Amino acid sequence: MLKPNSLARIITVLVLLSISFTAVLSQRTKGEVPPLKERLFYGGSLGLQFGSVTDIDLSPIVGIWLLPRLNLAAGPKYEYYKYYQERANFYGGRVYTQFVFLKDLDNLIPMGVHLGFFLHAEDEFFKLDYTDGTDWISPFINTPLVGAGLSEPLGRRASMNFMVLWPLDNFYGLYSEPELRISFTF
Repeated sequence: MLKPNSLARIITVLVLLSISFTAVLSQRTKGEVPPLKERLFYGGSLGLQFGSVTDIDLSPIVGIWLLPRLNLAAGPKYEYYKYYQERANFYGGRVYTQFVFLKDLDNLIPMGVHLGFFLHAEDEFFKLDYTDGTDWISPFINTPLVGAGLSEPLGRRASMNFMVLWPLDNFYGLYSEPELRISFTF
């Protein structure tokens, strides 16, 4: 017959083994892909400027992590621009991909700074409706942009991203060179 003290030890060991076994089985293996809802992200940017120059830019995005360090995102783009008699409306969209080459600076240099660094390639395409007060022009514009950026985590899934991008085709002079952007994802 087992003593009560021995029985308690056996039950404790069985419970601990059960918890450990359950914990091991519930963890993902290295090759297992997370569920779709964990790989999706949302965000974009909003630009507002008022005064002698009015510039309103709405650019939401929806994206997916294809690999742990590679994402793909797309979304619509609308921008309204006014400078004296000049007015322009931009209707279109953008598609981009980012490759994160350093997820957390603190892993490389332990200073408590948790910035990530990424490469960025984007294609913006839109129809421009523009008037200088007398005539309207409406070209279709497609501009690829490339660059790099850094990402500051704001929580478990949220981040603020700062990018420096260069347009590969700036025929209409619509982009500054380089183009500076701030966006948010969650």
